[in-house]
Amino acid sequence: MSISLAIVFPVVLTMVLLVVQASLWWYARQVALTAAREGAEAGRLLNAAPADGTARARTFLDRAGTAISDPQVSAAGSTDTEIRISVTVRAQSLLPGLSGQLITQHVTAPRERFVPQEATP
Repeated sequence: MSISLAIVFPVVLTMVLLVVQASLWWYARQVALTAAREGAEAGRLLNAAPADGTARARTFLDRAGTAISDPQVSAAGSTDTEIRISVTVRAQSLLPGLSGQLITQHVTAPRERFVPQEATP
């Protein structure tokens, strides 16, 4: 019994750690996506600057806790008609000495703008 347990236990422990690591990766991905969505919503408002969107995304990431590290937010690629917020985070790793996986999420949304109504003939 103890020999079979000695063989099976490391395999089971590895499987459990893989499930937890996958959960940490998924959570970091969701945090990055939600931060990008929050930033895009703030940056797409009428007369809002792309810096408003990046500030909102950073504020969300500050509240996310310690499950992520090295957060970076960018509004590169934004135009007068579209806002593009990119959020890059690093997922937490269970293995000491190894850095977590780098995750990047992008959200692009149309910017609000005033368009006057055309005159009807």
